[in-house]
Amino acid sequence: VEGRSLTTYTYGKGATEVLFVGGIHGGYEWNSVFLAYRMMDYLEANPSAIPANVSVTIIPSANPDGLYDVVGVEGRFAVEDVPDAPNTTGIGRFNANDVDLNRNFGCKWQSESTWKGKKVSAGLSAFSEPEAKAIRDFVVKAKPAAAIFWHSSANTVYASECEKGILPVTLTLMNTYATAASYGQVKKFDAYPITGDVEGWLASIGIPAITVELETHDSTDWERNLAGVRAVIASYQE
Repeated sequence: VEGRSLTTYTYGKGATEVLFVGGIHGGYEWNSVFLAYRMMDYLEANPSAIPANVSVTIIPSANPDGLYDVVGVEGRFAVEDVPDAPNTTGIGRFNANDVDLNRNFGCKWQSESTWKGKKVSAGLSAFSEPEAKAIRDFVVKAKPAAAIFWHSSANTVYASECEKGILPVTLTLMNTYATAASYGQVKKFDAYPITGDVEGWLASIGIPAITVELETHDSTDWERNLAGVRAVIASYQE
């Protein structure tokens, strides 16, 4: 909305593309963006970690305006750039139109949705927000084999589903990541009703997607997530 870029970074040259996305809730989940940048550093330093038939694409910050609201920095940032306990009020969660981007996608979309019992705006229509459109257009073009979204904080991996239920391959993806990373596994998020989430939209177009919830709002669970990413990448090796 404010002109900041959603940038993709791709590692490897294989035809099977695996997508990782951080920060759809912006500064509220800044640690998911920090994890994405750290994973990029790892892949840049360890190209042999990606099998020849696989490519890995990372969108580190899917809500750059919301991230900027908290860290005040364009692009990569350091932990010391983040104010103490910025997440208690939800600051930076929404985009500059005050829309919850993870309610703006085309699966069961409604104009108003919920977050922890609170009413949140889901936009004027599905994909009304430029950030959601950008992710949609990238996915439609790239057709990734799987998508993993980093969030915080529930210490759990969730599967995705839409009108037709959970794809069997999604359960395999969830188990692969969660087992390697020592996270809990939940097939369906049912803490409160959610509409228009990106993972559900991916399920509706046949792409397995999972939500990886980091343990806290200020940790990256680095070793655990590295193990999860490596396990997922290895599962697509031919």
